Amino acid sequence: MLRPKLPTMPTPTGHVAPPTVIAPTTVTPAAQTPPPTPAAPAPSRPTIQLTPGTALALVGGGTAVVLVVGAVLVSMLLAVAITGASVAVCALVVRSLLASEAKRR
Repeated sequence: MLRPKLPTMPTPTGHVAPPTVIAPTTVTPAAQTPPPTPAAPAPSRPTIQLTPGTALALVGGGTAVVLVVGAVLVSMLLAVAITGASVAVCALVVRSLLASEAKRR
């Protein structure tokens, strides 16, 4: 019932040619020619000219990124601190309620 079915290999259709025999050939060395001297490689990337305007834009963009990342990290740290403080207050209230309940009995 749960036995896998193995696929059968398809049989070739049409005319099947028998393998051909290739006769070995002799290799004759060609006359040695000196390799051509390579030309000076062209630079793959053009050089970037930094003008005062682009430098100012880069500094401004970097400052903006640092400020945004800093604000996000500080807000996450503040959220963790507030959550920890509220959990601590809740734990004190629950402990106080349990202690007062035990004193009444």
